[in-house]
Amino acid sequence: MKLGFTPNGLEVRDYFTPSNEARLNDTDGDFGSGAPVLLPDQPGPHPHLLLAAGKAGILYELDRDNLGKFHKGDDSHAVQAVPTGIDSFGAPAYWNGHVYYFLSKDFLRDYPLQNGRLPKEPAAKSTTQFTDPGATPAVSANGARNGIVWVLSSKTWDGPDRTAVLYAYDAENVACQLYNSNEEYARDHASRSLRFAIPTVANGHVYVGAKYEVDVYGLLPTKKK
Repeated sequence: MKLGFTPNGLEVRDYFTPSNEARLNDTDGDFGSGAPVLLPDQPGPHPHLLLAAGKAGILYELDRDNLGKFHKGDDSHAVQAVPTGIDSFGAPAYWNGHVYYFLSKDFLRDYPLQNGRLPKEPAAKSTTQFTDPGATPAVSANGARNGIVWVLSSKTWDGPDRTAVLYAYDAENVACQLYNSNEEYARDHASRSLRFAIPTVANGHVYVGAKYEVDVYGLLPTKKK
């Protein structure tokens, strides 16, 4: 939904609604379960794009200048609709022409943008499957080099407490896992997980929100010879 200011307050200037909104409404399939991400300007007739997904099992690419409102019968009012059949409870991350999604009960997916469009299938997936709710990735990089995708696993909504696990993947090939915080459990393990927590990268450190604490990860001191 796009809102604008008027002398009388906010007004709705544009919006997007999936074509199957009636079924989604009847089955607790809220579109708002996943957060949108704005893409940098793309080539082609729709330079200003955003990505959004929810419980419809579809990745939607929308024109920010013309969201499309509602079209009964199909999703032709979206720039693109990529079916996955999987719920989204988070947001994607974007880096250097790649879109990273971690859907519920799924693997980390890498969709390389091609002329501003997503391919029908991801170019690569991680080898570690997460439970519900999946994860929201975060990316660290040195400009267009040395990209790392960070994701945090958590417990399912009705499951018992479990340790949060921080994972790092090569952003050029997410099938390559670089690190996880359980590899050296005694040294690196995090506290009990929180649902929907997102790793925060700042000043060479990765910050992980957990129950009753924040765990901080960074490079180990170099051993003196």
